[in-house]
Amino acid sequence: MLFDKVKAFVVQLDGASAGAEPVFSGGQAVAGRVLLELAGPARVGSLKLRARGRAHVHWTESRSAGSSTAYTQSYSERVEVVSHRATLLAPDTGETTTLPPGRHEFPFSFQLPPTLVTSFEGKHGSVRYCIKATLHRPWVPARRARKVFTVIEPVDINTPALLAPQAGALEKVARSWYSSRGLVSLSAKIDRKGYTPGEVIPVFAEIDNGSTRPVLPRAAVVQTQTFMARGARKQKRAVVASLSGEPVGPGRRALWQGRALRIPPVGPSILHCRVLHVDYSLKVCVDIPGTSKLLLELPLVIGTIPLHPFGSRSSSVGSRASFLLDWGLGALPERPEAPPEYSEVVAGGEAAAAGQSPFPPLQDADVNLEGPFFAYIQEFRYRPPPLYSEEDPNPPSEAMRPRSMTC
Repeated sequence: MLFDKVKAFVVQLDGASAGAEPVFSGGQAVAGRVLLELAGPARVGSLKLRARGRAHVHWTESRSAGSSTAYTQSYSERVEVVSHRATLLAPDTGETTTLPPGRHEFPFSFQLPPTLVTSFEGKHGSVRYCIKATLHRPWVPARRARKVFTVIEPVDINTPALLAPQAGALEKVARSWYSSRGLVSLSAKIDRKGYTPGEVIPVFAEIDNGSTRPVLPRAAVVQTQTFMARGARKQKRAVVASLSGEPVGPGRRALWQGRALRIPPVGPSILHCRVLHVDYSLKVCVDIPGTSKLLLELPLVIGTIPLHPFGSRSSSVGSRASFLLDWGLGALPERPEAPPEYSEVVAGGEAAAAGQSPFPPLQDADVNLEGPFFAYIQEFRYRPPPLYSEEDPNPPSEAMRPRSMTC
C-alpha cells in the first residue's frame, strides 16, 4: 500500500543540536526543512506548510441565577500572532507527481513579525508556536508532521524606568477587641525594578514594632498570571522565592540591610499581550498577631537581558550608592556581584540529556507568602546573554580613580 511507503515524515529546524532546539525572537528568520523518506515510488498531490503562533485563554466560572438555578459561564479569547502558509511541492501538470524511493528534503524559510509574545504555558492560557507540514496523496488520508518552536521576546532591564529604585511605606494600628495595642510601621526599598533570573535582590527594610506583641517580617517574589476574555479577568498567583526574618519584639526596631532574595529560573514578564499578562512583584509583609498583616508591594520586571557591564551598570551603581546613603547604610561593597549567565542559571543541556525539564513544577500558592514555591514555565529556554565583565577595557588613570568604590 502507498501508506506503507512513507518511512519517515518530520519537520526539522536549522540550528538544532543534540538535546537543544533553537530559540527565536521577533524579526528573525525561521528556516528548516521537511524530511520525507519513502520505501518505494509514491504519488504525491502536494506538500504544504503552515506556521502559526497563537495566544489563547480559557476558563469557566459557576454562576447562580436564583435560589436553585446554577449554570457555568465560559470565557475564551485568542489572538493570532504568527500566520504563514507555503506550498513546498506541487505538480506542474496534472494532479500528482511521482517521487522515487529514498530521502527527500524540502527547505523552507519565513520571517517572524518584529514584535511577538514569549512562549508561555499557564493554568488558564498559553502562547504557543508551531510549524505543521501536510502531505496530500491520492486515495489515502493526509499525512501530517508538527514541530513546536520557542519564542523569547527580549526584555532589556537597561532602561531608566527599570533601573530606578522602588520604595514604599505603610503602617497599621494593632488592635485586639477594639482596643489599640500600638502602631506597627514598615518601609522597604530595592535598588531597581528590573532583574534577571539568577540575580539576587537586596531587600532593605525597616520594621518598627510599637505594639505589645512580637511581629514577624517576611518577603517574597510573587508571579501573577492575568487572563483576559470578554471583558472579564482571571488571575493565578504563585510564590517563586521567599525569605523570613527574625521576630521583632514589642517596642523594638529591626533593619534589613540588604537581605538576599535570589530569583530562581522563571519566565520573563509578559506585558504587551492583549489576552494575558505575566507580572512580578516583591511583597514585604509583617505578620501581626490578632490583626491582619501589614503588606507592602513593590513592582518588579523580570527581563532576559541583564545589566550591561558599562554605561547603564555605572548608572545603576551610582543610584545604588545614593540609595544606600539615604538609608544610612554606609558605602557600597568594593565589587558588586555580576549578573549570572543564563547557562549558569539553567543547566538546559544536562536536563535535556536526562529527559527532565530544568524548571521545578508550578505549585499553587496563596498570597500569604508561605513556602518556597517556584513558578514554572514549561519547556522554557533562555538565550545566552552577552558575556559579563566588570573589567573596563579602558580603565581611568590612578589619579582619576575614585577612592570610595571600584566599578
